[in-house]
Amino acid sequence: MSQQILIIASGAPYGSESLFNALRLGLALQEEGASLRLFLLSDAVSAAIATQAPAEGYHLRQMLDILLVQGAEVRLCQSCCDARGIGALPLIEGIRIDHLPTLAQWTLAADKVLTF
Repeated sequence: MSQQILIIASGAPYGSESLFNALRLGLALQEEGASLRLFLLSDAVSAAIATQAPAEGYHLRQMLDILLVQGAEVRLCQSCCDARGIGALPLIEGIRIDHLPTLAQWTLAADKVLTF
């Protein structure tokens, strides 16, 4: 049985490499057979906007797409999205806005919780 891993990330998508490193680790964990859940808080929620188009460097949209295709569950904090006006924007397919009780349930169900 695979381990259930929860990654909680709150770093800005392109303001630092915190979210990038969280997604890199998520991809590596899935390659090792882990079952992954990713909950984005604070500025990290803006990584789920479908229309992002970075000029150069890493592309978080592509990384999120790969995680989703490989079976990861990805959720965004409702109040964080509301505070940033993201709820009305198109999101990457497969990513949902959710509430803190879901994060609490995921935390209790996880074998390991990692924060970025």
